[in-house]
Amino acid sequence: MKKTAVIVGVGPGLGKHIALKFGAMDFRVVLLARKEAALKEYQKDLIKQGIETHYYQADAADDVSLKSAFHKIVERFGMIDALIYNVGVTTLDEKTHIDTDTLMERYRVDVAGAYTCIRLLDTEEFAGKNGAILITGGKLATQPHFAFLPLSMDKAALRAMVYAMHPVLKEKGIFLGMVTVMGGIAPGSHFAPEKIAEKYWELYTDRSKIEVQYN
Repeated sequence: MKKTAVIVGVGPGLGKHIALKFGAMDFRVVLLARKEAALKEYQKDLIKQGIETHYYQADAADDVSLKSAFHKIVERFGMIDALIYNVGVTTLDEKTHIDTDTLMERYRVDVAGAYTCIRLLDTEEFAGKNGAILITGGKLATQPHFAFLPLSMDKAALRAMVYAMHPVLKEKGIFLGMVTVMGGIAPGSHFAPEKIAEKYWELYTDRSKIEVQYN
């Protein structure tokens, strides 16, 4: 029976290439993002490459939206096998005033959405499938920069959450890990998305580390 990987946060770069990697390993991929038009295009491209692909609109900042999409997926395909949370607001904030409302809005997308996904999968059924949750981290967690202040704060919080929850979930038979990208993602470079996507598969299959860094 074909396994199912859900990718929360899909764009033309890393998210799409993670889908390509898991699809190449005979996974059904389910894409979640806010914009349906973009999701349709990614679906067409992936199907052309022989990958069974489905999508649902969902807003990572909205618990109700995430839960609704997740329940639709499980109702249609059964309990999933892997979830990749690849969401982050990468807006350059240099020389702008960041108020607390903005900080909280970003936190809901960057961190709280990941927590919602983890809680949704903290079940005996997911554990019974040796389920894995993979989170996209970034170097800003340990090398913060004022120009990306909210994202720096959120990547640090995300990393802390993964490290704190990993041993608890491990005892239940669920793997929670993180791929930390230590540079700017750019096609045709060392940090090309298809190269980084390999690390997600490495983490999914190996599971001996909480965190894998792509340097």
